[in-house]
Amino acid sequence: MNVHSIRFCDRSEDIDIQQLQELLNRSAFWAADRRVEDLQIAIDRSEPVVSAWDEDKLIGFARATSDGIYRAGIWDVAIDPDYQRLGLGRKLVETILAHPYMQRVERIYLFTTHHQHFYERLGFVVNSSTAMVLTTSQAIGAANEDVEV
Repeated sequence: MNVHSIRFCDRSEDIDIQQLQELLNRSAFWAADRRVEDLQIAIDRSEPVVSAWDEDKLIGFARATSDGIYRAGIWDVAIDPDYQRLGLGRKLVETILAHPYMQRVERIYLFTTHHQHFYERLGFVVNSSTAMVLTTSQAIGAANEDVEV
């Protein structure tokens, strides 16, 4: 494989959703079985969206959401297993960080299960003091507990 022929794209409309679903199923346990319809919604509501291509094959993907000033989150960083350890994940994240929507953001959040060291090499630090999560099922249950009938 020729790494120099790999191209990066920041046009979300160029994403092939079927290829993205296949990439996530192959490379990201946390994104397995995501529905094509939901992936499209996530892409439509994200900026920037960056993809990596080897000719017509989608081999990498990452996206971010941001208010452009205070907070942003980086999501769904994935590289095809056949293309890992070539510096492509670093390039995806660096491209996201260099995007104009991200330039003035005070804090950029990122969640990872097994790759803390990878992100630390890009300047991210562990921040256990701010992490909380509410899943949809928990939110619905909590809301129903407060409702009087």
